[in-house]
Amino acid sequence: MKTLLLVGATGLVGREVVRLALADQTIERVIALTRRPLELRHLRLENHVVDFAALPTDASWWNVDAVICALGTTMRQAGSRAAFRKVDHDYVLAVARRARAHGAEVFALTSSLGAKASSGNFYLRTKGEIERDLAAEGFASLTLVRPALIGGKREEQRRAEAFGLMVVALLAPVLPRRYRIAPSERIAARLLAAVRTAQSGVRVVESEAI
Repeated sequence: MKTLLLVGATGLVGREVVRLALADQTIERVIALTRRPLELRHLRLENHVVDFAALPTDASWWNVDAVICALGTTMRQAGSRAAFRKVDHDYVLAVARRARAHGAEVFALTSSLGAKASSGNFYLRTKGEIERDLAAEGFASLTLVRPALIGGKREEQRRAEAFGLMVVALLAPVLPRRYRIAPSERIAARLLAAVRTAQSGVRVVESEAI
């Protein structure tokens, strides 16, 4: 794989993807689309600040071998269900469609444990809908990584999530593996492994396999 497009590079999982991808000498170029500039500078890292609501259709950087999407927000950050869906569904699908139109065959997504398009839970339904819609785009290889709570040091504090992580960590000895905290570096490693091997079809990596 020569060129990797990464969306969500400023987030917890995305930062780990950048670190691991730049350490992998088989990846010649990492293109990161972000809403704000990255502080990191590297000869093989190309950062483009974009408006995800108005992505260009003909930029040369859409011509990539694979895409990793770690883009996402929270209901609290988004402020409304519509705003949340715009980020976690609409922006993700817009990136996928533009990359696919330029020949990308491989896509990997950070989704969520319990994602299901028919779910009665809005969050899980949105995650399930983007999984379904990505599968319809015709990627030769699509990997959906479904972590439970994501562990790692965030730039911004999320009180509710921090409390949840603390509780899950305390209960870890008795919790089934799929409900335990999934470290961000392991999620990133799974995403990278998925685009490197690019196995045919749609694959789901559940939380217990991370």
